[in-house]
Amino acid sequence: MVRFETSHGAFTIELYPEEAPLSVKNFLQYVDSGFFDGTIFHRIVPGFVIQGGGLTADFSPKKTEAPIRNEADNGLRNERGTLSMARTDAPHSATSQFFVNLADNEFLDYRPGRHGYAVFGRVIDGIDVIDRIATVPTGRRKGYTDAPTEDVLIRSARQTEAAK
Repeated sequence: MVRFETSHGAFTIELYPEEAPLSVKNFLQYVDSGFFDGTIFHRIVPGFVIQGGGLTADFSPKKTEAPIRNEADNGLRNERGTLSMARTDAPHSATSQFFVNLADNEFLDYRPGRHGYAVFGRVIDGIDVIDRIATVPTGRRKGYTDAPTEDVLIRSARQTEAAK
């Protein structure tokens, strides 16, 4: 499990290493190195997703490790409260960025002929914090659309044995 402390409260996620081993290993490398500390949720789309894990508060991208293989064909669904790897249009381009689904987003799931987005965890505590983040006003900021007009800071992300 990983506990996130944010400027809007804390939430805990459980990870699915059996279903998404590459995604979980990749994510935990970023967690354990402190990479997420001081990053922001830079994209908020109410009723869809909140996305973060790659930009600092001034919207500068952090240097990431190499992209990983897309594991969206793991049987997990992009349901409300799940975490998925963000990527570009290239299916195997995920690095550090992730998103939390605010709704059931079936159209993001893997299907034959469509790569989808790899689910690798779920919020198990603090979904109210996720919902609170989703209400932050957004606009265009530093070249990004759907960007919060106030910083939504990830203060820390740490592995934990149990939800606190």
